[in-house]
Amino acid sequence: MSAPTAPLATALARGPLALDGGLSNQLAAQGCDLSDELWSARLLADDPRQIEAAHTAYARAGAQVLITSSYQATFEGFARRGLGREEAAVLLRRSVTLARRAAGRVEQQVWVAASVGPYGAMLADGSEYRGRYGLSVAELERFHRPRVETLAEAGPDVLALETVPDADEAEALLRAVRGCGVPVWLSYSVAGEHTRAGQPLAEAFALAAGDEQVVAVGVNCCEPGDVERAVETAARVTGKPVVAYPNSGEGWDARERRWRGLPTFDPARVGRWTAAGARLVGGCCRVGPDRIAELAQVLKNP
Repeated sequence: MSAPTAPLATALARGPLALDGGLSNQLAAQGCDLSDELWSARLLADDPRQIEAAHTAYARAGAQVLITSSYQATFEGFARRGLGREEAAVLLRRSVTLARRAAGRVEQQVWVAASVGPYGAMLADGSEYRGRYGLSVAELERFHRPRVETLAEAGPDVLALETVPDADEAEALLRAVRGCGVPVWLSYSVAGEHTRAGQPLAEAFALAAGDEQVVAVGVNCCEPGDVERAVETAARVTGKPVVAYPNSGEGWDARERRWRGLPTFDPARVGRWTAAGARLVGGCCRVGPDRIAELAQVLKNP
């Protein structure tokens, strides 16, 4: 369970690292029921061994960074299940512990990224793919700060501010992490060359350009075909290492809560992404350990 000896930023300066894939699809493959509003976060209380097993599957596949199960874990969401703030804080910290345990099961160094999902993930209505919740930057900052502080206390190597649909929420998140003592990456969910809320990516990435706490910036939970241009833009605007972990390419139907279409995720594209500046590369929804194993081999043998 010991943390890596080198900071993630130092490792990124040496070359690309493989991220894990979608946690929820691996949990489903293990037989877990994720129909609850809390999604995979429910298992932090009900069956944490399943979460550790899913992390372990990715670590054994070659993932060098594991993203915790806290994406949809919030004080508000746990409160709806009757859990008080202290109980919820225990579960948030547990998400980091489970990933760290899984990291300790393999020989290579594995970093742990504590997931901080967007406000819309707490609503569980698909609004994280739209943004524009009707809240101010200050209100979003107040929502995110307690969870950020709790996750930071658990000692992750980095906070993953991920699947952010809106530059306004990105600004709120960057405010919320100030002073927490943990580096972060900022990753937008995008459609083409815009955030899900419609802002140009160049403007969205610029928010992080001068922020020393941000060790990487990029995109996730998007179409694989949108990655290359986004990586180029992120690298050009910020001068930072870029993070890229798209979905399988299938489309999520929020109303029916199911995936549609065919997968287009192809590890063969990774060479173009790294050439454009990507240094943290993996998969999001519906990208499993087999694909991450292929991707990890591509990164080892470019």
